[in-house]
Amino acid sequence: MKATLVIMAAGMGSRYGGEKQTDGIGPNGEAIMEYSVYDAVQAGFHKIVFIIKPGMEATLRALCGDRVQTMKTPQGEPVEVAYAVQDFTSVPDFYAIPPERTKPFGTVHAALCARDHVDEPFAIINADDYYGASAFSTILEKLLTLAESGQAAMVGYRLKNTVSDNGTVSRGVCQTEKGSLRKVKETLKIKKYPDGRIADTADPEQEVPLDPESVVSMNFWGFTPWIFQELDQYFRDFLKDLAPGERKAECLLPVLVDRLIGAGKLDVAVLHTDAVWFGVTYQEDRPVVEQALRQLHDSGAYPKSLKSE
Repeated sequence: MKATLVIMAAGMGSRYGGEKQTDGIGPNGEAIMEYSVYDAVQAGFHKIVFIIKPGMEATLRALCGDRVQTMKTPQGEPVEVAYAVQDFTSVPDFYAIPPERTKPFGTVHAALCARDHVDEPFAIINADDYYGASAFSTILEKLLTLAESGQAAMVGYRLKNTVSDNGTVSRGVCQTEKGSLRKVKETLKIKKYPDGRIADTADPEQEVPLDPESVVSMNFWGFTPWIFQELDQYFRDFLKDLAPGERKAECLLPVLVDRLIGAGKLDVAVLHTDAVWFGVTYQEDRPVVEQALRQLHDSGAYPKSLKSE
């Protein structure tokens, strides 16, 4: 059995102030997603699907897409590459898109855009997060054991290791029990204080303290194609409930997963690895990530340059 990696690279990067999905942060100008591709192929994923915004394909091909097509899995299989565009043409006809809206409709919409390219179990990730090599081998092993419907997986990380010193972040804060996900709450304004405290600051009148050891979702999910029917129905319901003229609301994967768990329709295995996550939310995060990537190259975890692989 084979598996696909879907990479969500169509985000706007508004807090970062630029195209962080394609920004060359590695020591040889590597974008963070290039590390995910490398790690996934080394683990045995045979197909990479890039979800992109309109007009981005040529840039992504030049960055890494054309090179990925020359790569092979450890079993010697060639790696397939596909591109799925996340734009408003894939929004159901019943919904009238406000003229002022430029923002995509979030990660549920993004995943749906990959539907025509995915026929096998798949993992889905953010383009701008570094997940660590062992995370890909861990989720691939689980993907190949999932039932055709009603089962999924998530790689979990510790909250304290995923916050930024430079501003608030959004994370799916999880409740787990006996290795399964019981609840995930998309928490949009998590702040780390200088003394190490972490809190949900969405309500300025009443901050909610968060356990630094909490498991969080970093949008590293594992699904089977069954999930697409649930994505489609949830996205339609989301659009029907939107207020007229809404310009920024997003339809998010953790919210859907939480609803499916609550309805008894989905069992999500929470996977733990020794991998370290890091990423860039703000420009000020960049120097830390640059240093971490350079150290990984220097230690031999990666070849001298991913550009020549």
